[in-house]
Amino acid sequence: MATLTLTLTTHRGITKSFSRVARHFSVSACRREIKDIQSLAPRVLPLYKESDGSDLLSLQWPSPPRNVLIVKKLGAPAVTKSLIEFVNHIVTTYPSLSIILEPKTAEEVHSSLSVPVFTSTPDRPLTASTHEKADMVVTLGGDGTILRASSLFATCHNVPPMLSFSMGTLGFLGEWKFEEYKRAFREVYMSGSVAGDRTPVLDDMQSVVADEDVESKMGPTGWSSIRGKSMGSTRGARILMRNRLRVGLFTPDGELINTPTNGNMADTEGPNGRVYAMNEVLIHRGKEPHLAVLDVFVGGRFLTEAVADGMIVSTPTGSTAYSLSSGGSIVHPLVPSLLLTPVCARSLSFRPLVLPSSTPITLRLSPKNRGREVEVSIDGKNMGQGMAVGMEVRVWDEEIRHGKNDWRGGVPCVMRRTIGVTDDGFVGGLNSLLKFNYPFGAD
Repeated sequence: MATLTLTLTTHRGITKSFSRVARHFSVSACRREIKDIQSLAPRVLPLYKESDGSDLLSLQWPSPPRNVLIVKKLGAPAVTKSLIEFVNHIVTTYPSLSIILEPKTAEEVHSSLSVPVFTSTPDRPLTASTHEKADMVVTLGGDGTILRASSLFATCHNVPPMLSFSMGTLGFLGEWKFEEYKRAFREVYMSGSVAGDRTPVLDDMQSVVADEDVESKMGPTGWSSIRGKSMGSTRGARILMRNRLRVGLFTPDGELINTPTNGNMADTEGPNGRVYAMNEVLIHRGKEPHLAVLDVFVGGRFLTEAVADGMIVSTPTGSTAYSLSSGGSIVHPLVPSLLLTPVCARSLSFRPLVLPSSTPITLRLSPKNRGREVEVSIDGKNMGQGMAVGMEVRVWDEEIRHGKNDWRGGVPCVMRRTIGVTDDGFVGGLNSLLKFNYPFGAD
């Protein structure tokens, strides 16, 4: 009997040792691998449920997200280290996830990760691939990183939920601190988990206890296999839906120009040749020594002939960016509006305007303009096509609400949940980052 016990103990020991070796070889074999993003499953489109007593929405996944796009700040070793820590955590805790990285980032970090990563190929750029594959987006960096991630979807109507960690110089748009990444990602991944992949819409708000009871009977799904993580339908991730602008460049004859932009803005043409801007569209004289002369139309009616360095049409999100530096107003991101802000206008009577979001704006380069053409940029990225005399930039607000619980378009940003606080972080951003109404001489 003693001999038999010894044999069983040894056998179990060998089994455990063999399992560890197998896992080691499995990890080593895939650690340096970079795969084509096209091999991933199609993206899961979430729903956004309206809640009583709050202007924020509640994220509801119809089934567990599978593909996570991560965009990090470039040239920042500390952020790269945090990226590796973040990826290794989520793929260990949520083993069904696949990680998508930008090509340069994938080359930089794939040898330090425990799983293969996915990225684009030269014949199909990341901007086109992410539209079909990315379920959600995580950014590690500042506001510029968020804009770069948003630009990957500049020609896509449905932007995935965006979870942003503030790790850059300016973090007005980044809600979360990196040390909160475990809690933050859990909130997004498990949001709506009670529905599983059987119910597309939650009709009734149930208690957390009932949610956990339902989930326990679902079987080995992507959610139920992760024990102790359920948020419940009453604890869905909070979403601030940020409006974007629709931008089109037209010839003097009114013909729409398809203009792929440089960098990551739009390597493919958007619907009807238009692209979307999260912050602003800018017309600027660029290298020309003379002021730009622009005819400004608001709602189809001529407003003024503007002589200035340039003109900004901004969203409420972009109101705290270039528009603010040019003297524009600060506008809450939930106010449906457009901002028209001149850049160093020659006339002191031309002041910044805040207009209803439904008002189309047209900027036409006047024949009086002395320079050959002006530059057009979207969210800080220059378009490949300059603007010559007679050409127009037309701007419309993006319609994002199409009915109750029917939200399509915009940039869904995951907001931080703070006990006892129901706002969307706007007031805190004004106080902590812009030092709003800060006393003179204060530290």
